[in-house]
Amino acid sequence: MSSPPPLQPDQLIHRCERDRLDFDSTEDLEPLPLPPGQERAVGALEFGTDMPRQGYNLFVMGSPGVGKHHLINTLLEQRAADEVAPPDWCYVFNFDAPDQPAVLELPSGMGQTLRNDLEQLIEDLINAIAAAFQNDEYRRRFQEVQDEFEKREDDAAAALGKKARERDIALLSTPTGYSLAPMHDDKVLSDEEYEALPEQKKTALQADMERLKKELRDALGQIPLWQREMHQRIRELDSDISRLTVETLILALKKRYQDLPRVLDHFNALCDDVVEHVALFRSGDEEESPERDDSAFTRYRVNLLINNRRTEGAPVITEDNPSYQNLMGRIEHIARNGTLMTDFTLIKPGALHRANGGYLVVDAEKVVDHDFAWDALKRALIRQEIRIEPLEHVIGLTGTVSLEPQPIDLKVKVVLVGERFLYYLLKTLDPEFSALFKVQADFAEDMPRSPRHEHHYARLIATLQRRDKLRPFDRLAVGELIDWSARRAGDGEKLSLHLGDLVGLLAESDFLATRAGSARVTEQHVRQAIDARIHRADRVGEQIRDAILRGIQMIDTKGWQLGQVNGLAVVEIGDQIFGSPTRISATARLGEGDVVDVQRETELGGAIHSKGVLILSAYLGYRYARNLPLALSASLVFEQTYEMIEGDSASLAELCALLSAIGDVAIDQRLAVTGSVNQHGQVQAIGAVNEKIEGFFDICRARGLEGGQAGIIPRANTKDLMLREDVRQAVADGRFAIHAVDHVDQAMALLTGMTPGVADATGHYPPDTVNGRIQQRLVTWTAMRQHYAAHGPGSD
Repeated sequence: MSSPPPLQPDQLIHRCERDRLDFDSTEDLEPLPLPPGQERAVGALEFGTDMPRQGYNLFVMGSPGVGKHHLINTLLEQRAADEVAPPDWCYVFNFDAPDQPAVLELPSGMGQTLRNDLEQLIEDLINAIAAAFQNDEYRRRFQEVQDEFEKREDDAAAALGKKARERDIALLSTPTGYSLAPMHDDKVLSDEEYEALPEQKKTALQADMERLKKELRDALGQIPLWQREMHQRIRELDSDISRLTVETLILALKKRYQDLPRVLDHFNALCDDVVEHVALFRSGDEEESPERDDSAFTRYRVNLLINNRRTEGAPVITEDNPSYQNLMGRIEHIARNGTLMTDFTLIKPGALHRANGGYLVVDAEKVVDHDFAWDALKRALIRQEIRIEPLEHVIGLTGTVSLEPQPIDLKVKVVLVGERFLYYLLKTLDPEFSALFKVQADFAEDMPRSPRHEHHYARLIATLQRRDKLRPFDRLAVGELIDWSARRAGDGEKLSLHLGDLVGLLAESDFLATRAGSARVTEQHVRQAIDARIHRADRVGEQIRDAILRGIQMIDTKGWQLGQVNGLAVVEIGDQIFGSPTRISATARLGEGDVVDVQRETELGGAIHSKGVLILSAYLGYRYARNLPLALSASLVFEQTYEMIEGDSASLAELCALLSAIGDVAIDQRLAVTGSVNQHGQVQAIGAVNEKIEGFFDICRARGLEGGQAGIIPRANTKDLMLREDVRQAVADGRFAIHAVDHVDQAMALLTGMTPGVADATGHYPPDTVNGRIQQRLVTWTAMRQHYAAHGPGSD
């Protein structure tokens, strides 16, 4: 297998052909109604919002920056605009169960009308009831009742007085009640006159007085009963007057709300309560009228929880902080006389109340992270009702005296927005999740690259430019942005759909054009913005390159070394990725077939990296020792690395270092390698190929490009190449090269300058080839191991 030729300059970038862009600037392009490449997600959103059945809520997933929220809001607002506004919701005092406020559902806009009507009713009742109890008719009827019972008392006293006079006894009325005294000729006798009477007469008078006292006590015993009856008659009179007054005032309201039975029921209960507590309104008789915000009148007011008077279409609510109370609502308390108190007017709505009848958009990770919020949201969706419960009751703690408001019927589409891992985690661990969120809208990270899609991407740029009021982008600037998007996607045949980065780059390019006084954004402004963005985030990258150039981190870019390869790695800090070469070294000796991964042994290697190293052992046995024990002990290490190493993109470089150490074949240090390898030695694609090559190129250029320096990449990554212009120019000038390989033999041919060698029918490789030297060394070690096993290490 011969060494593959270097790639040509035109293979190092998949440029957008500017001549195919048939416009002068983005001013000539029609805006896109929706972002391109998201047809699958749009279809899912439309299906989920159209589906009327329970459980068809949506989970919108995708990585940050792909424009999920913008697209969701755009689609939902378009759909909501064609729907009817949802009803208003009010809480009112429950006269039957004061701790369970009653809920009223009213047509959109009527909630505020009802609240104003009842506020006015309170004022009207205060004035009307006070006036009703002051008019002459009430006073006349009141006086009639009093006169009737006074006459009843007077008649009883007169009858008893007549009976006493017939027995020469006087019935005297005193401030403290009634008393009896002996009399003669209608004159009350004095004590001396009474003592002068004959004993027989005194005895008779005494006996008559005792009988009359008993009759007097019996008569006086009726007076409390008569007074009770009088008070009852007065209450009935007050009730009649107040009910007539209240019903007269409420009659007009009943006509206005005649189609709302629950409102009419509340009016009837309110009427009965006002009649029962009419004394509260009669306080207007006093010189000072009651304050209108007196808590005594609170029971007759309305808590307008949701007012949709100004709502056009269905509501679209985005809750950025989906805590339990922010979702479900809360019951507030106020301090009165040192005690926390509450009433139905202190019930506050949550996001579910505001979104009821429409759409609620919530960040999935946030709602799951908030204590009790996720379970509360599921309960509401399952029950299709919103029940406001104090959090201390939910968790079983005893709190202050609170309320249990009647639940509100819920009709809402919930849209959870999150990343894919969270969707699959919830689907696996939460049995209720699949029943409630049956629709997944998966946002694509990229879209295929073709002339048609490039034109759509140009229209997307035009859409964002007009939305954000930026300068027009000319044709070459758009072409540069398309190339940047392909590189951002990590695939020359794809375009990135991460709109967050695109929006930022457009704004930065516009800023540079503004500062330069240009009416349009040009290709130069876009390149400057890209370079400036990289420079701002490249402090760590410069430190690493400086450490290499100063010899602190050892990387050779010339000469030959045994068991040492320049691997190509990437460092990711935040959203910035840059490449950097790293030295991979290997040692090999007689042993028992084990390959030690130093990174794994020191717990600095991740699972995927460890998997790649284990594959190397399998490759060695498959390739060179099918019929022999692998008498090898080897070690692999990433030199001067002190952080976790993860991924298998260095397994090709590790294998090359290991083969060099086994076969005693030197490696050309002018080359650097990246790629994954399988058990058959086939080289597989890796990520961030552009950054890896450019990282090695920067070191080589800083030390001087003398020719012969090159990067080795998997052939499968050729389509991903979107290299910088300076790299492409160095390749065109013959000062740098890039080779694409399919198999480890091709990589070894490039690294060693030797022929890999092909096995004959017996499985043996020519001795003067790379594979032949490796095979011969392994055979020698196997023979030595067998000899030592038979004769001991001290034998010849």
